[in-house]
Amino acid sequence: MNHKETKQKGFTLIELLVVIAIIAILSLVVVLAINPVELLRQARDSTRLSDLQILSNAVSLYLSSVSSPSITDNSAYCYMSLATSSCGGRYVNAPTATSSKSGVFSVDGSGWVPVNFNSMISGSPVGKLPKDPVNTAGGTTSTNLYYSYAASSTGLVFEFDAKMESLKYSASGTSDVESTDGGPPNTYNLYEIGTILNY
Repeated sequence: MNHKETKQKGFTLIELLVVIAIIAILSLVVVLAINPVELLRQARDSTRLSDLQILSNAVSLYLSSVSSPSITDNSAYCYMSLATSSCGGRYVNAPTATSSKSGVFSVDGSGWVPVNFNSMISGSPVGKLPKDPVNTAGGTTSTNLYYSYAASSTGLVFEFDAKMESLKYSASGTSDVESTDGGPPNTYNLYEIGTILNY
């Protein structure tokens, strides 16, 4: 009688545990390399840059198309996308009175940007005033994530500001927009856009 021995092939428990450990380590390395939290911050910063560019263009278009433009309500000089009582020291040269319109998003002049975009012949270039993706004020300047606006009826000048939260777009980052936007040194921790950057 011939007996053929059959040898079963398979993985031992030790081999399976080693493979699982290697997969876990590689997964951890990939997650750390990708850094999803930083990617979310960068996405929010991209939204901030886009929103402020749109607002700056809208106010510039308003100034060029309305015969008697009004870009401030003269009762306040600091306007915010967040309903709070202070602009957090964002404007050094502008008076610090804060608008009661903060946190209102209408484009008829009653919103946080006190410009009646509906008075333009072509209609409002924005349907609703944007707000910061986080839109909160924290205990420190670095966590004050909201949009702000300052304007002067004298000379019809304005400035929009936002705080960047990602390492990429904040001051000294690889795509730094805060200290390279042309604003004064005392505001290198903010992104500024508008016709005057020294408020």
